[in-house]
Amino acid sequence: MDIFSRLTLGRLELQNRVVMAPMTRSRADSDAVPTDMMVDYYAQRASAGLIISEGIAPSASGLGYCRTPGLFNEAQVAAWARVTAAVHAAGGKIVAQLMHVGRVGSHHNKPVGSETVAPSAIQAKGEIYTDQAGMVAFDKPRVLRGGEIPWIVSEYRQATENAYAAGFDGVELHCTSGYLPAQFLSTGTNKRDDEYGGSVENRCRFALQVLAAMASVDGAGRVGMRVCPDNPFNDLSDEDPQRTFEQLLGEAAQLQLAYLHVIRMPAGRVDNIALGQHFFGDRLIVNDSYDFEEASAVIAGGAAAAVSFGRPYIANPDLVERFRDGAALSSFDPRTLYAGGAKGYSDYPPRDSDMA
Repeated sequence: MDIFSRLTLGRLELQNRVVMAPMTRSRADSDAVPTDMMVDYYAQRASAGLIISEGIAPSASGLGYCRTPGLFNEAQVAAWARVTAAVHAAGGKIVAQLMHVGRVGSHHNKPVGSETVAPSAIQAKGEIYTDQAGMVAFDKPRVLRGGEIPWIVSEYRQATENAYAAGFDGVELHCTSGYLPAQFLSTGTNKRDDEYGGSVENRCRFALQVLAAMASVDGAGRVGMRVCPDNPFNDLSDEDPQRTFEQLLGEAAQLQLAYLHVIRMPAGRVDNIALGQHFFGDRLIVNDSYDFEEASAVIAGGAAAAVSFGRPYIANPDLVERFRDGAALSSFDPRTLYAGGAKGYSDYPPRDSDMA
């Protein structure tokens, strides 16, 4: 098999093994509704075997960054339906990555009346950008009461229903980067003494309940999960990430998810790829700084089922075609990554236009 061969992951049928990784690009409107330029952006990249959307908030409290999208009201569902229809019309597949940021956010980037919540009332070190006030400290979160946690779980379930109503082919749980599920998993951010804190089994409970809720909508064969054990991003820390993720992945594997999406960390305390292989075998998507040659070798050797690419997809909407033809890749302008507007977003031309 090679990187251009077809692949089945659960109920997802991929035309090739090149996956577009989720990337926050800050192009939604101020109401967290996808915009016209997002329709163009995703449709341009539909030759990927699978597109994983940018992180999408399952609720207003799940928002944290400026101009990021949601899936918790009718306007958002209708706008995402235009995105998925355009991707499907171009022959592609797309899943919605559900991302609740927990404590990683600012009230400036949330609707009035929403809160910043977390497993424990521990403020993340660092700052976040806001359109209103520039760089500001992360909000100090309000601790989630035990009776509220099932409601958060239900918001993920409703967001999954909304994703399918909008035409997404599947959903992915964002379970890394210091966001809410990772905050529950990690000893540095979870100081609870109830059924969601303390032991590794308790700390894994929230993420596993969310996965089960997402799978309850239309089966686990349309559900994936993204992890990166020992990732310190957004002030995350855990005393024993190996043990934590052995517990999480061991239980998650029993759900028969469509895939596990793993970010490698060569300098971390955990061999993330090996851990993913152990529990998910032929349902593994790997990520982080793979070039075409390495990705091809990984797939040919059976170490992963597919490889996801982030940065290369920014300036190369036709990445699959460039890989197939051995063509050079274009470089992106880092100044426009989160700037808003079509420039540096949906205006990167395919190679045929470059040559014209």
